[in-house]
Amino acid sequence: MGPPGIKVPLALIHRLRRGGRGGGRGNNESNKTEGGSSSDKKAEGGSSHKKSEGSDRGGATTNKVEMDSLLGLLRIRIKRGVNLAVRDARSSDPYVIVKMGKQKLRTHVLKRDVNPEWNEDLTLYVTDPSLPIKLTVYDHDTFSKDDKMGHAEIEIKHLLEALKMNGNGVGNEETVAARVQPKRSNCLASESCVVWKDGKVTQDMCLRLKNVESGEVEIQIQWINLPAASKP
Repeated sequence: MGPPGIKVPLALIHRLRRGGRGGGRGNNESNKTEGGSSSDKKAEGGSSHKKSEGSDRGGATTNKVEMDSLLGLLRIRIKRGVNLAVRDARSSDPYVIVKMGKQKLRTHVLKRDVNPEWNEDLTLYVTDPSLPIKLTVYDHDTFSKDDKMGHAEIEIKHLLEALKMNGNGVGNEETVAARVQPKRSNCLASESCVVWKDGKVTQDMCLRLKNVESGEVEIQIQWINLPAASKP
């Protein structure tokens, strides 16, 4: 069962059994390639005419997830961007895409803002925790290809290690299970703490974007157990 205080919607479990989709505005790799022009890539450009979730160009449903290989869900809250790069005349129209394996989720577009506040939850299903999780920021353009505004990788190994504590010796008070320092092998801009509180384990991160002149993205990740799921 999930940690106390976390209710996993039955509808989400049923969707995972049928089609294996995570939550959020995006869908799996069946979406058209991110960074394409608006005419080629309506789903990525914020158009109201984007394809329905879970369908590809041939109308096939997404690959099914075997429930016996499902470890749990990873909820990623995209909080805000800080000092993002300017890609238009004076500002940018940023949105975020998160990819893990064949899953691809995205936030909405915020117009003319290099310090956007999305506060949007994206939920991935996890069958293999070793798969990289890539976060990429794009600038939405109406008549041309969407510009990249940097990328970063999200590491969940410290979160999973804290889960092995299973909350032993942890009450309702906030308890820091691990402190992760920024270094070359990660994308952290500052210290990141894994925290147990009220039966939940979360990790706040400030990610420094790569391959761009400036920009950081603040996120929070949280693991959600599912009934009958394998342990990570």
